[in-house]
Amino acid sequence: ALTVTPASVGLLAKSVKEDAPASKKEPAAKPPFQEVFKKLDAGARAAMQKDPKEGLKEVERVGRLLVKDYPEEPIPYAMLAFVASRTSDKDKQTALYEELAAVEVDDPRVGQVIARAKGALKKMEALGKPLDIQFTSVDGRKVDLTKMKGKVVLVDFWATWCGPCVAELPNLKKTYEALHEDGFEIVGISLDSNEKKLTDFVEKHDMPWVQHFDGQGWKNAIAKQYGVSSIPAMWLVDKKGNLVDMNARTGLEEKVKEYLARD
Repeated sequence: ALTVTPASVGLLAKSVKEDAPASKKEPAAKPPFQEVFKKLDAGARAAMQKDPKEGLKEVERVGRLLVKDYPEEPIPYAMLAFVASRTSDKDKQTALYEELAAVEVDDPRVGQVIARAKGALKKMEALGKPLDIQFTSVDGRKVDLTKMKGKVVLVDFWATWCGPCVAELPNLKKTYEALHEDGFEIVGISLDSNEKKLTDFVEKHDMPWVQHFDGQGWKNAIAKQYGVSSIPAMWLVDKKGNLVDMNARTGLEEKVKEYLARD
């Protein structure tokens, strides 16, 4: 997957100018994208290190100019996505993701950036609203989040092969055991591709909560529906059925207690 970081974002080369073609000659070809981009990489690092806030403005400016000159390249779009992910301006963030989601380019590398932008929008749109999640768990139990009002529910996107996910398990079990009788539930959304590995893991680690499994791995239907592109992802749903926290890993037990205490 394409990743753009402050260290790999370059400034648009102000010095890269195409000489005006002589009359009756073909226009000079623009330099290869990578040639231009590599020349500007050091400048990008300097801009972000000097002042991240102003650096983001420069990255956006550069990204837009490169999109214009090299619309087939994925990096300029990823630069705009990088700005969207780092800006504290929610309106700008939404506008950038919407702009990227509307891009129509056939290159699958650009498609990855577009897909992540669409996923980010889905997550942003989901916050504060009910989650439309219904499925049959691997153990046969029927799950419908809309019918779990009155409970505080943790939706845990995870996988048995995900080290950080497994590392969270003791904390999950501790919170579940302490607060389940008070109305706390966990709904697991497994991004595994092997059902037996999942069920064996759940049994071995004594995980009593429901698990969604469709065998699609990263293309899990529910994860895809809500734009989840990294795990662990722990979302908290309040007693009214609304998604209220998309980073419930931090201070999970205290957050659950807080939402259980609310009407």
